Amino acid sequence: MSVVIYHNPDCGTSRNVLAILRAAGIDPVVINYLTEGWSRGQLLGLFAAADLTPRTALRIARSPAEAMGLTDPAVTDAALLDAMVAHPILVNRPIVCTRKGVRLCRPSEIVLDLLDTLPPGPLAKEDGTLLIDAKGNRLV
Repeated sequence: MSVVIYHNPDCGTSRNVLAILRAAGIDPVVINYLTEGWSRGQLLGLFAAADLTPRTALRIARSPAEAMGLTDPAVTDAALLDAMVAHPILVNRPIVCTRKGVRLCRPSEIVLDLLDTLPPGPLAKEDGTLLIDAKGNRLV
């Protein structure tokens, strides 16, 4: 099975996850969901596999969700899905699919749980936070 990352290249967390995958020797299928978009069925499948709901997958920070009224608890899952299909930026990211499962990888170190083998260390995120030390030990 290929590893797939639903990626936003402008997002630091998404870039960190992609770098971790590549450091682990994985050449993932990278889907820039901002340009590719989503289908309703695709989102429903990903959310079910990752144990997410449209509400828990809704990106609120740096997205138009609040301005669009989508943070109101009365907004239905169906309405959220419609908005996510129309405005892909509303889906939180990155979502990673491996043979070990599907996860929303926020924070980025969650992706380590989806790997068969950890990348060699030392490995740090863009902000300098060390994830794996020089001896290959996971720190977070």
